[in-house]
Amino acid sequence: MRFDDTRPKDAAAGAARRDILSGLGQGALIAAVALAVLYGAFGHLLKRHRTTPAAPPPPVAVAPVTPPPAIQRRLDFGTAKAPADVTRVAAWAVAQADNGDRPFAIVDKRGASLYVFDVTGKLLGTSPVLLGYAAGDLTVEGIGNKKLEDIKPSERTTPAGRFQSEPGRNAHDQDVVWVDYDAAVSMHRVINSNPSERRLQRLATPTPADNRISWGCINVPVAFFDTTLWPNIGKGRGVVYVLPERLPLTAFFPGAADTPTLAQAGGHGNRARP
Repeated sequence: MRFDDTRPKDAAAGAARRDILSGLGQGALIAAVALAVLYGAFGHLLKRHRTTPAAPPPPVAVAPVTPPPAIQRRLDFGTAKAPADVTRVAAWAVAQADNGDRPFAIVDKRGASLYVFDVTGKLLGTSPVLLGYAAGDLTVEGIGNKKLEDIKPSERTTPAGRFQSEPGRNAHDQDVVWVDYDAAVSMHRVINSNPSERRLQRLATPTPADNRISWGCINVPVAFFDTTLWPNIGKGRGVVYVLPERLPLTAFFPGAADTPTLAQAGGHGNRARP
């Protein structure tokens, strides 16, 4: 049996395809000729409507960034005399720029005294203060959440260490400088609501032996608070160094151990403890 009986049909189909392709070719040629004629007649109109690319904007001049002037640090106690530990910590803080761009204060618990410095290390003033009733350098865990009546006398300590302070308000809407917020320890104007505690008289005596009466906060004489502490440490964040009274200085300030003693010439909450 032969299998070539379909060839006449294939030939007819091939002829039809050739006719279609020939017609398409002729149509394309006619279209190309028409486009050429139209462009020759109207091409100038198209050229007129071409848009010129916009010129790039001129470069914007950027003002050079001027770095802030370097802080010229120099420890200066003026004519004030301070204990060796105070001068060691102050000298270390200034030499290492530990206070950054902030003023700082040193609390000497053994001498019950407060020293306030500007950012460069110049002493702005010193004053006696009242401290926590109990001697000690550590704070009881969770004491900031305790009610005053639940705090034992032995727990009324002023903790030692380096603290980043910030201004705030207490439960009586009074100015405070937060020292250890979690422990509810702050510096504030002396509280004299209980005359039997004789807080004003304690501040006036020449000895620090009777300056232990507060619940842990640092009570500052009103005049010194208003004229020295608040205008400087109270304007923003500061650094407060509270020196230890029982543990060695190096337990809290190891960097101050080798610092030579300099010659002293010329929107938190309201949980502060009283």
